[in-house]
Amino acid sequence: MSDDALDATEDGQALAVLAARTASDMKATDVVVLDVGAVLSIAGYFVIAAASNPRQVRAVVDEVEARVKSELGRAPVRTEGVREQQWTLIDYGDVVVHVFLESVREFYEIERLYMDAPRIEWEQLDAD
Repeated sequence: MSDDALDATEDGQALAVLAARTASDMKATDVVVLDVGAVLSIAGYFVIAAASNPRQVRAVVDEVEARVKSELGRAPVRTEGVREQQWTLIDYGDVVVHVFLESVREFYEIERLYMDAPRIEWEQLDAD
């Protein structure tokens, strides 16, 4: 792996871990970080989190965007589902953050689609 590719992987993981910690700080539940780079060409990491109500979905999304912008200087490439507040997707290119309403997450079971993707133990990693 080239130095640029290694840096990009580390940057993606740092963003994914920051997003996961932010979601957890905002009381999102069942926060998971998946390394999907080997199974998807569109992203390196998925962050998946659940929120108990639509207002909390919005609050988690807003805080993830704010902290990633302030700490890493990155804005999303695109964001989808903000208005509906049931499944919001924040796309940073190398990292995609999914914030689900709990019932919607249970219905779609997105983790099952990526069962073979390694989980990143984000709570174990040192904060930078």
